[in-house]
Amino acid sequence: MFKDNWNPIETFNNNEIETILAGQYWNYNKNKSFKNGQITIGFIRIKSDENFWLLFHIGKITKDLNVLNGIGYKFKTLSEYKKYFGRLIITFKNTSQNMIRNAESVINDLFLEYDKVNISWDKMCRVLEKDNWKKALQNQKGVYLLTDTSNGKKYVGSAYGENMILSRWRAYVKNRQGGNIRLKQLDFDHIKRNFKYSILDIYKSTTDDQLILDRENWWKEVLQSRKFGYNEN
Repeated sequence: MFKDNWNPIETFNNNEIETILAGQYWNYNKNKSFKNGQITIGFIRIKSDENFWLLFHIGKITKDLNVLNGIGYKFKTLSEYKKYFGRLIITFKNTSQNMIRNAESVINDLFLEYDKVNISWDKMCRVLEKDNWKKALQNQKGVYLLTDTSNGKKYVGSAYGENMILSRWRAYVKNRQGGNIRLKQLDFDHIKRNFKYSILDIYKSTTDDQLILDRENWWKEVLQSRKFGYNEN
């Protein structure tokens, strides 16, 4: 947090992560708040008068160093979350003096692991109404995959317009086919029973649209979804 001449955002931009980890508001070890094996999540307040916080670190405590100044614990950064560092922003308003929460109580609500998405039509209908899914998918361009589990046929699509992946997948919820010629030929019940939805590539919202289109074409070639699947072009 901001205090006197302490500006955590500037420190983060200067890549001085160790300085942040040793900061006053990170170092709760004098109260023994952290224990070996626990996961810690670090957020930086973006502006002193706002409730927006930037993720900068996730680690696992490996050893209590029993010191009151500096970093009070040895830790291991959890590499599977590095792709979110400096990118994930949450809103949080502290309503008490306690700024500590157990990581396991919030971590599943913070992260949507794009490379592990592989959901049915029914599940897609449900998760697209969840806030964490909506926020994640509406701010990400990407290339996605539809798989017909009854015959192995695939459809590769891309999303880069307004609300990005969220918008495209909502179209499949609404009318099953999203305007795609070969999918229009399928029975809606067949799609509900057999289709899976996954993500092949994910890009931040500022990525040039042409890159998304190039990657879509590349996946169509790799998966041969024009010849053996549902892609028309």
